[in-house]
Amino acid sequence: MEPDPKAITHYWHARHIPGLSLMRADLRSYGYARHTHDGYVIAVTESGGSQVFSRGVAEAMDANVLFVSNPAEVQASWMNGTSRWQHRSFYLDATGVAEVARTFGFRDVPRFMRSFKGDPELIKRLLALHRMLEEASDAFGEREAFVETFAELFRRHGSGRKPIEPGPRDRTLLHRAIRLMQERYAEPLPLDDVAAALGLSPFQLIGLFKRGIGLTPHAYLTQVRLDAARKRLRGGQPIASAAVACGFYDQSALTRYFRRCYAMTPKQFIASSRL
Repeated sequence: MEPDPKAITHYWHARHIPGLSLMRADLRSYGYARHTHDGYVIAVTESGGSQVFSRGVAEAMDANVLFVSNPAEVQASWMNGTSRWQHRSFYLDATGVAEVARTFGFRDVPRFMRSFKGDPELIKRLLALHRMLEEASDAFGEREAFVETFAELFRRHGSGRKPIEPGPRDRTLLHRAIRLMQERYAEPLPLDDVAAALGLSPFQLIGLFKRGIGLTPHAYLTQVRLDAARKRLRGGQPIASAAVACGFYDQSALTRYFRRCYAMTPKQFIASSRL
């Protein structure tokens, strides 16, 4: 199979999730010859499509189809008359599999029983996660989104082994987590550090927050940071320095969350505060 001169492929390692690699590809005529991977592969289509071979059968791959494969399974693809295939893939190697097992409390990570699945809602979530990991501007949010999305992936399409259930509601643990976030909001605080400080898995920590206050840990930490940023902005601190001082990646990240939560930009907030 000749290389596609118009193919555009980007491959990189997730910055904050061990053992996870990602690929974004835009193919016009090129496919993938038969091959295997030593870990899990999860692929979703942004636009167009192709024909994908897995487990002895070939099926059409498009934006409505989720493709998953277990380690060492043979797969291939070809364009089959379509003019373009834009897709995104997740690759979990042995380190990533161990990370998934640790995160969810699996003894053995579930296997996928079918390669092709119609699941529009999960496809949308996987695309959003992939784009977030490509942007790589919010370590806590990326980690939380990974945990929630992959928990749903294995719950819906795994071989039946479920993650460990979160323990009973525990106000003491929740208050400890809140206090930790309020003390360390200015730091690049990882989700796993908060969970480890409480003796929980990341999956359990997310459940604790959802049950206790109706927010995810990331949403709560973002609110703590926004509260601190508003105080600094009222005090006359420049937006860029307030953003960094409050734990945001940069000024644009602060602006994005500010607009999402308050329907105004930091500049508009400063102007209204002066009035």
